[in-house]
Amino acid sequence: MERLRRPLPGLTVAVTVALAVGFIADHYGGPPFLLALLLGMAFNFLSADARVRPGIDLAARSVLRIGVALLGIRITFDRIADLGPVPVLLAICGVTVALGSGLLLARLAGRSAAEGVLSGGAVGICGASAAMAISAALPRSPQSERLTLLTVIGVTALSTLAMIVYPLLAKTLGLDEIAAGILFGATIHDVAQVLGAGLTVSPQAGDVATFVKLVRVACLLPVVVMIGWAFRAAGEGKAAQTQPLLPFFLIGFVALVVLGSVVNLPVVVVNGVSEISRWCLLVAISALGVKTSFAELFALGWKPLALILAETVILLGFVLLGLLILL
Repeated sequence: MERLRRPLPGLTVAVTVALAVGFIADHYGGPPFLLALLLGMAFNFLSADARVRPGIDLAARSVLRIGVALLGIRITFDRIADLGPVPVLLAICGVTVALGSGLLLARLAGRSAAEGVLSGGAVGICGASAAMAISAALPRSPQSERLTLLTVIGVTALSTLAMIVYPLLAKTLGLDEIAAGILFGATIHDVAQVLGAGLTVSPQAGDVATFVKLVRVACLLPVVVMIGWAFRAAGEGKAAQTQPLLPFFLIGFVALVVLGSVVNLPVVVVNGVSEISRWCLLVAISALGVKTSFAELFALGWKPLALILAETVILLGFVLLGLLILL
């Protein structure tokens, strides 16, 4: 019972923020996911409370994964086929570009290869989740935990900024819903902010962004395996085996895509599951806002953050160029 009660205060905060956002969006308009992020950030001081933190972490992690998995109910193989090979190609090439630029920039800046791989993988694949998984495959060192923390904070902060700026960029460039969804899914680091940016534009953009993002997430397994092999081959340490290589929410997402593709589900079921997913994501993004602290980011130094920023800009430029050429 104690384990069940422990996350309740934090979950209550996240749910309360989400309910407030739902009321504001329904009665006064505005993008609910952006409102959830900004209103959550107003309560960042609560994240320092030991009673609140467990529930906030649970909402930002587990509730988010449930919401993402349930989004699969809205996507079928026919809709994926309609997108064509461009999103998949851009997503996979973007991961390669981010990893390559991370290694190159780290070498030019006199940083370690491990730092380049860690930041490049976090930028290229799925933000904080990728950082944790890749960190487990890297050799342990006195700086490794601090470096991982810095990477997590850096990619989360940049994802938060991208969630606000990229929809404005897409509108400025005149991108349609499909192109905007591809841009968000192929460039923004964390799943929550990808969804927030996509759904800020439209539900269709959110669906496209989700699919493209999950193509990147699927790259986590082979990338972590290759990183572990490379560092073992170089004699720099053994890969830890404590982190799961294949996220369970990806399996759930794919299972629902398959189900929706082979079974003609009633509209009421699809809409009901979609609404549950929407509220899970509102709660998760509200919790993400509560967790976001720019003060922590600036206190940890600028050089590693500059590396993450440079990789982010390179990835954005590559994807925009790809969209210009391929679409």
